[in-house]
Amino acid sequence: MEQRKHWWNGKWGRLARRDVFLRTDADRWYVEQRAGGAEGVSRFYEYDTLDDAEETIRALLHPTDPWRELSPRPPSPWTTTPTPPSDR
Repeated sequence: MEQRKHWWNGKWGRLARRDVFLRTDADRWYVEQRAGGAEGVSRFYEYDTLDDAEETIRALLHPTDPWRELSPRPPSPWTTTPTPPSDR
């Protein structure tokens, strides 16, 4: 599964923080709505098309919060395959 986008409502703390994630896997699209940070409660939605997923995201991003789009986290160097040493 690949994370494509991440939005955060700009608030800190378990009670105030909200996140929305857009992910894809093969030909399916997934939206996660999370309340309360990393240990918070999540609600998941699954879609056949990107348009349907984006429609849900627009509804989840409440206009009263200053939502920020965050970049997906780059892959960890610990999970990548090391480059073999060159022959000299």
